[in-house]
Amino acid sequence: MRSRLFPIGLAIAVSIVALALGFGWGQGAEEQWRLAARYTARVGLPLFLITYSASSLVRLWPAGWSRSVMRYRRQWGLSFALTHSVHLVALTVFNAVAGTVPTAQTLIGGGGAYVLLYIMALTSNDASVRALGSWWKRLHTLGIHWLWFIYTFSYAGRIADPARRVEGVIFFGLCMAALGLRIAAARKTKRG
Repeated sequence: MRSRLFPIGLAIAVSIVALALGFGWGQGAEEQWRLAARYTARVGLPLFLITYSASSLVRLWPAGWSRSVMRYRRQWGLSFALTHSVHLVALTVFNAVAGTVPTAQTLIGGGGAYVLLYIMALTSNDASVRALGSWWKRLHTLGIHWLWFIYTFSYAGRIADPARRVEGVIFFGLCMAALGLRIAAARKTKRG
């Protein structure tokens, strides 16, 4: 990875592909927007997991590739914010077209995740790190774990649904593996 713009370009590309697949495979506006929302969430997950795992990867396997991921973690996080913004638009349009209203649980959990996501995106710069001091780390730690929980909880719920079980098992497993990396890295740091 030679450019800080690579993660952003990747986010734009996968978001466009996710939207195109939703519109191409869906029958009618409601299904198209539902699929677009689903696919944009899926393409955002790897970007999120890279951001979530970057510091753990470099602690567990300090090598050129892990240092590169860590060096561009800010860009990976902003890339995730971009894809998840596209997801929010697709989800909002789907709800409008379908005439559905999100539950209070969804608005609180998911809405809180978006608030934290945008605060983290706005403070992902050196000036904010200096201005917020130790609060910057607290904010970003809370935000990244809240987002992790929302993803993990969402995919865990799909495991019980036979039609979406494979998706649930795979993506829930990836989220748990990322948490495992963070726990292993924390233990290594504590021992060292």
